[in-house]
Amino acid sequence: MKRSMAAAHDFIYLASQSPRRRQLLEQIGVRCELLLPDATEDAEALEAERPGELPLAYVQRVTRAKLHAARHRFVQRGLPLAPILCSDTTVALGRRIHGKPRDAADATAILQQLSGRTHRVITAVAVGVMTSSGTAEQLAVSTSRVTFATLDTATIERYIASGEPFGKAGAYGIQGAAGSWVKRIDGSYTGIMGLPLFETAELLRAVGLRW
Repeated sequence: MKRSMAAAHDFIYLASQSPRRRQLLEQIGVRCELLLPDATEDAEALEAERPGELPLAYVQRVTRAKLHAARHRFVQRGLPLAPILCSDTTVALGRRIHGKPRDAADATAILQQLSGRTHRVITAVAVGVMTSSGTAEQLAVSTSRVTFATLDTATIERYIASGEPFGKAGAYGIQGAAGSWVKRIDGSYTGIMGLPLFETAELLRAVGLRW
């Protein structure tokens, strides 16, 4: 990978509210500071789908939009220089995007569709660095395939009652109880969690992060 963005850094800004992403960075020894939206930002609006948008294009666009919003936040707050990392994950069944469920009924419908089938989990990661000529950014994508066992109504109802599906693309988290439904994975387990560590480490090395 080219290292034209490289400079010495010993921490990054993580522009994500996901505790899983922070835990995964800590797992590989990356020090991060949160760079989260304030009350004036509508962060959820960035994740709105566009008509006819395909899953891969969607997750790349949303990740870049999150990075641009985080860059603006960084400038407005006058923070010390460091790379900014953003990520977005979506679950795709064919051409259909399954994001975070709106409510219990939506979570039920999503899990019924995933039951007994193979779906894709697509996670994009973007890293941006402020330079004298603007912002340099790189993006990587991890696509994994996950095959679920057939889920009966009672299993879905218990899972939804636990509250775990909410705030998660595809209405499930593989690191929780839903892990017992997974018959097969082809791809990156950490990518399914929300931050593919191989791709993330490559991007961070490219911007000169030391850890």
